[in-house]
Amino acid sequence: MAAIYSGIYLKLKSNKTSWEDKLKLARFAWVSHQCVLPNKEQVLLDWVSHTLVSSYNKKLKLEDEFVEKLWAYLDNIIHSKRLQDLVRSGKTVGLSFSVAQVINKRLSEACSEKTQQNIGTVLSCSSGILSTPSLSIIYTTKCELLVDLLSKLSKLACQQLASEDAVSSQLFSVLQLTFAQYLLFQRQQTNPIHVFGQVTNHLVQPCLLLRHLLAVKSWTQADDNHVRQHLSREIRSQIETLLQGGLFQPELFSSYKEELLPEQHKRKGAFKTLLPVNTVQTKLGTDLCEPALHGAVVASSVSLLYKLFLDSFCKAENHLVCFHMLSRLFGCLRLSGLQEEERSDTLSPVDWSTELLALEQLLSLVLSNDIYNVASDRIRHKEVQFGFYRKLAQTLLTHSQASIPAWFRCLKLLMSLNHLIVEPDLDDLVSSAWIDAEASEPRTKKPQETLINAIFQIYSKLRQFPRLFEEVLTVICRPAVDEQRPPVFSAGLTVKLRECLLELPPNQILDILCLFVEKCQALIIPAVEGSVDMALKLMSVCSVLHAFLFNMRSIDDVTPSPVVLRTQRLMANIQKGITQPLMELLQAPRRGQGKSELWLRKASDAALLLVYTWVEVDTLFGISCSKYVSPTAEIAVTEPAARHCSISAFLPGVKEQCWRTVTELASSFASTSKYCLELLTLQKMKMMLMQTEADLQALQHAAAFILESGRSTVSRGESEPWDGDISAITELSYPTAHWHLIMSNLTILLPYISLKDVEYIADVLLETLLAEAQEGAVDQEPSISIGRISLGFIHSSLLPELKVLHCAFLTHLIHQFAMVLPTATRDSVDLPLQQLSVTNIPWHEEILAPCKIVNPLELPSENKLLKNEQSVSWKTLEKVAQCIVSLAKNGCPVILKERQLQRCLGLLEIVSLLKLDSFLPSDCARCFLVLLSLLVNTRASVSCSKLLLLKVLSTCLHLLRCLQAGRNANSVFKVLHASDVLEAVMTSQFTASKFFTDVLTVPIWTQYVQEVQEFLENFLQMIIERRQSVKLNLEKFMSFLVSCRPDTGAARSKDWKTWNPAAEQLLLTAFTTLCHVVTLHLQQLPEKKLHSADVLSALLEPVVLQMVRTVEHGLQSNTPNQILPVAFIPSVTTLLKADLNHPVKKDWQKEPSGFLEQPRIKLYQEFYSQILRELPCAGSNLQFLQPALQFLTVFCSVPELYPEKETAVMVVFAIKKLLSGPAITTQVIQSMEMELTEVLVHVLGNCSAEEFYAIMKLVLQGLEVRNVWQQKAKEVLSAVTLTKLLLSCPLSGDKEKAFWFASPQIITALALQTKEACQDQSLISIIVIPILETIAALLRQGERVLVNPHHVSLAFSILLTVPLDHLKTEDYRGVFMGVHEVLFSIVQCHPKVLFKAAPSFLSSFHRLVISVMHEGRQRGDRGNTDEFEMILKCAHLVERMYTHVAAEMEAFTVFSAFIVAQYVTELQKAEFGGWDLRVPLAVPLAQPVTLCAVFFTGAWAVPKSAVPKLAQVARNRKGKKNSQDQQQSVAQFADDTELGGEVNTWDRRAKLQEDLDRLEGWANKNPVKFSENKHRVLHLGTHNPRVQHRLGSAHVGSSSVERDLRVSGNNKLSMSECELLRQRNSKDGILNPINKGITSREKGVIIPLFSAAQATPGIM
Repeated sequence: MAAIYSGIYLKLKSNKTSWEDKLKLARFAWVSHQCVLPNKEQVLLDWVSHTLVSSYNKKLKLEDEFVEKLWAYLDNIIHSKRLQDLVRSGKTVGLSFSVAQVINKRLSEACSEKTQQNIGTVLSCSSGILSTPSLSIIYTTKCELLVDLLSKLSKLACQQLASEDAVSSQLFSVLQLTFAQYLLFQRQQTNPIHVFGQVTNHLVQPCLLLRHLLAVKSWTQADDNHVRQHLSREIRSQIETLLQGGLFQPELFSSYKEELLPEQHKRKGAFKTLLPVNTVQTKLGTDLCEPALHGAVVASSVSLLYKLFLDSFCKAENHLVCFHMLSRLFGCLRLSGLQEEERSDTLSPVDWSTELLALEQLLSLVLSNDIYNVASDRIRHKEVQFGFYRKLAQTLLTHSQASIPAWFRCLKLLMSLNHLIVEPDLDDLVSSAWIDAEASEPRTKKPQETLINAIFQIYSKLRQFPRLFEEVLTVICRPAVDEQRPPVFSAGLTVKLRECLLELPPNQILDILCLFVEKCQALIIPAVEGSVDMALKLMSVCSVLHAFLFNMRSIDDVTPSPVVLRTQRLMANIQKGITQPLMELLQAPRRGQGKSELWLRKASDAALLLVYTWVEVDTLFGISCSKYVSPTAEIAVTEPAARHCSISAFLPGVKEQCWRTVTELASSFASTSKYCLELLTLQKMKMMLMQTEADLQALQHAAAFILESGRSTVSRGESEPWDGDISAITELSYPTAHWHLIMSNLTILLPYISLKDVEYIADVLLETLLAEAQEGAVDQEPSISIGRISLGFIHSSLLPELKVLHCAFLTHLIHQFAMVLPTATRDSVDLPLQQLSVTNIPWHEEILAPCKIVNPLELPSENKLLKNEQSVSWKTLEKVAQCIVSLAKNGCPVILKERQLQRCLGLLEIVSLLKLDSFLPSDCARCFLVLLSLLVNTRASVSCSKLLLLKVLSTCLHLLRCLQAGRNANSVFKVLHASDVLEAVMTSQFTASKFFTDVLTVPIWTQYVQEVQEFLENFLQMIIERRQSVKLNLEKFMSFLVSCRPDTGAARSKDWKTWNPAAEQLLLTAFTTLCHVVTLHLQQLPEKKLHSADVLSALLEPVVLQMVRTVEHGLQSNTPNQILPVAFIPSVTTLLKADLNHPVKKDWQKEPSGFLEQPRIKLYQEFYSQILRELPCAGSNLQFLQPALQFLTVFCSVPELYPEKETAVMVVFAIKKLLSGPAITTQVIQSMEMELTEVLVHVLGNCSAEEFYAIMKLVLQGLEVRNVWQQKAKEVLSAVTLTKLLLSCPLSGDKEKAFWFASPQIITALALQTKEACQDQSLISIIVIPILETIAALLRQGERVLVNPHHVSLAFSILLTVPLDHLKTEDYRGVFMGVHEVLFSIVQCHPKVLFKAAPSFLSSFHRLVISVMHEGRQRGDRGNTDEFEMILKCAHLVERMYTHVAAEMEAFTVFSAFIVAQYVTELQKAEFGGWDLRVPLAVPLAQPVTLCAVFFTGAWAVPKSAVPKLAQVARNRKGKKNSQDQQQSVAQFADDTELGGEVNTWDRRAKLQEDLDRLEGWANKNPVKFSENKHRVLHLGTHNPRVQHRLGSAHVGSSSVERDLRVSGNNKLSMSECELLRQRNSKDGILNPINKGITSREKGVIIPLFSAAQATPGIM
């Protein structure tokens, strides 16, 4: 045979052999084991390589189809198992470099043709070559080929992303592999200039384009999921690493510095021709990509490049270089061209958004890295940075883009850098970003409010709030840009204003108010008549006055008298100078044509708004401050008493006739003025109620006026949401504001309105609730709508307290139920719903009686009438109840269509919103009868949706059950017998069940059966507890159930062959519930009533027999592959419990059949086997799983019940298969965790040691790491869950020893699983989070068992592997909680391991702290309340951990000082790296840093810049601890832990020396060594005695100069010169707080500046 194939090589070389035959011979030679070619593998590789190269070099002319076959042959060889085995065995097999050139050429052709057809094989070959070390040499040893390959692949990926075709994973997998090979090569290079040239010449442009396309790609379901979730993120990370290592290596910094700062350096040496910044800018030119994408790609690339530059070179001494790099990169943006005067604004809104987002990222990087230092820029660099930012601010304000959120954020960042950047253009900022900005969309409204809030905070802290509002007033007084100028203060801004006003001095607030009042009096009031522009200005000024007066701190008795007097004058000026002239103007307005209506409306709105504000504030001041004298005080003396009831009584100088005229005018506008009239009327009612004797008629008139004012607008049904701002009410938002006013003040209005008005409110309330339910979509914005107001009112506890309204609402609700009935039946007076909806029945009279004015002489007759009316109500209820029972027995239901069912379901949902337990007796009975009638007297048509009908029935049963829990549930038994209710309900459900035979497997059927069971259980318990003829009712119900046959037709039948399975489940449910309730009742009966127990037990016997018969028949009729019906499982469980609780249970252990019949035992065993078979297939069906596990719990509690040859291992094996099912998630496991634990407790408690060993073997098999490699994540999840469940079981003896003997193996396996699972983000929630929870439980349970520290320290490897960034919200929450619990378990239960593994502990906890800060910054800015609350909870957990650690502070002195210093340094960078912490999040995060400084700086002299800025708190804590030894003689700076003190007397000299002596003793104790040559004394003054100090035996030397931040002092300065230096520096602002954001720092923190402010003879 060998001789036959010996000529293969010659045939491959022969020209006579056809190419097809050659390829066949080559394939045969590769697969044949009898071919004796020497070095066959290499020969065949060389042949196919040579053929391909010759074809592409045009030496051979081959068909394209044959070339593709050659590529396929090469691909088969590369990926063959034979080749891989040869490589592993050490045999050398290689390819020529020409193959790599051909591959690159083929990819280049694909790029130029812009088609990716027929390159799949080439990509597969590339993947195989790069993943095989012996073959990848052709690329790794010739880097030009690798760079070219990476460039071509990147371009192909860009083409695929830009096309509309679905994204496949092959290209991106090869690209990721190529990136990995190049990054490995890049790290090995020693010539940074060569790498820089490679990257800039070939890679930077395609990489930047690829990164942009991956970031903006809109992924679809057709795209490959692996690319979307994993590869895209991985490739972007690789691109960033490539650019970081290629463009910004540390060796290149000198070149960057020479280019960016040419005036400071002369170019020398090898780098003189390298211009890295210019090169990068050139690559960002027009040839980067297509013109349509160029702007967006440059914008995204600029921020990335600047971030990478800062990551490499950002240090304190390089900040100027970083700034110049910023200016050069900013020049690449199109936005920079707008700074040139000759260029016009040509950017589209999309371009503006892109450019501003890039600018925002650049400014954020500047802020977070502290690039801009105000003092350094001013003193050293001639404000070059300030000039750049100033010019940038001018550009932004010149080209206002209020419709783009990033525009507001950029301005906020500039304000955060230095408010002086925008200060010269403050008026333009106020105008374009606030007063005249059209930012009505939610996405722009929030950043606008954030910017204005930042302005408020800055000017408030600078105490320049009047300066800010001077500009606001200037802008308001300009001609309005739009006739409909937006309101000055939105609801969100009003909250921010309130926070600032509470911190401002009263005089500054009064200055602002006086300024606005004077301007209004002088300029606006004289010219407002007939002028729309002046009316708009007046409205803006009045809204500002309203906002300030309503939100400023109220004056009180402790307010200084000058402030009170000034406030009085202000209120008088407002009244006399604004409100009174406006009232006179509106009394007889000059009406004309055109825009006269608009100015009149705006003037009316402004006048009434200011009047209402003045009245409210004046009343408040008068109540809270006894020194305040209101201008209305004169009215009591000068005006007649009849006027005191009028609103004009609150307004001095306004006559009654004038007020009536203004009221008529304002009532004609559905806007702010009309709403303010209602508020004033309400204020009038409040003032009248505060009097001793209130005028009832006036109160009724006022309440009627408020209701009638907006009745017409509300009735129209046209409204829009309202943001809560009074000055922003429009014609469409007025109905919402009016309804909000009524609902908010019902407790005041309701006692004084008529019954007709009560019915009107109830009707509107119901209609708006129905409309809100129909709309369905919930707006996430915090605006107010009529539907939300009504919904909030229903959810509140106020409605049950308003009995009249509650009763009227129920009456209207019942009327709506009656309207649901078909038209033909609405006129029938015999139907229950029609009888209940009759309008002449006085349901409400007993509630309204106390509110009526009753003549005492007629009181007896009225009471008699009331009793008669009440009897009429109850007689009606009795009649309706009899009608319901009669219709149910006769089987005459009302047929409802699907539309009517949907309407009925909507009404039932509204009923569910009511507080059903707060109904009065008659209302409770009415509601019960309505629900019962819907349940038993109606039926759905055949065409109706069965799921909809099930939902309606379930809702009715649920509401009936809620009514039974009410305090007036007994009222139902006044009109109905309990047995009649039960029989009517079950009869109707048996009849309706014939429609549900094909929906028995859907979840809603299970929910319906559960509702039936709970209704029956509650109703039966109520019969027993409230003693409602217990024996009679139970006997009748039992007899009814025993006589029932679940037939498809009637409810009573003797034909068992036509059983309806749905009715069968309902019957079983009724049997089970009845047995359960009665059994519980029998167990609780006292001995005196044993006779009753015997009677009930006798009644139960036929029920149990019928129940057993039904179960057996159901099991026989159930198909083998069909899952058990849900109703069967509780029934069998109940039977088993009843048998196990039999009185002769004591004989069970001796003879199991002593009280159980053998057929019954067989039934339980068959049921057990059926459960075990179906359990793994149940998936996530909790309705089946929970009762099935409950049955297993009871069954496994008696091991004698196990079938033959079955052990406890079978149960655990079934549970393991269940947990490894594809539908099982961590949420499903959590839902049934309690049931699983109970099963395992009984299983493990009764199993033998050998069975437990087998169970542990099952667990350990699931924890093998190969399961993750084989993508069997659910196998790992099942094993991890079983481990966690085993920890919850009480083990003892050999079982406990076996478990803890295997615990080290479990921990090791979990560590390996975590390492593998963390490589795939999709496994975070499936594997990583459960592993963390299991490790935490294992460490807690093993506190005294895990004695080997190595086993515990393995947990740290898990914590350091788990990712804490780029996670979804739920995943991050789970990972954070898991990591925290593991750390806390180690801290609490294994402190010795903690101290021995200090670096791992600090690193793990450092990652935890940094992550919560990062997530707070990233997610907190999004405004999502749920996400921010989650981050806040995580921050509080961090605080808890630190608190616990601080309590054990002394034990932490074993840590290395170096480790602690490094940790605190990193923590400081993360804490104060420019992140403006939100107040709620700052509190729990500031505490950890404080405690960190306490127990860290209290033990070591940490190096400079190693302690957070809260070191002042740490000093106080340490000073408190050693208060007897140290008397504040040591000062610690915020970024310097050097000990220091001042000495100006001999006593202080002695105290300082004592401190030094104690310092030496402490250093010897802990062992820490101090460097004596770093301690110096600076002697000031010419007459200084120059006292010598010593540290130990060595004397401390002296220093001639001390310098810090360019402020120096030396020993030649006298005391007076020191004082002059201090004054001069203070005057120049050098020693002032110059660092940005200093106003937000805590008080008491010493700024790190050397100051001669306290010049003393000696400073150490």
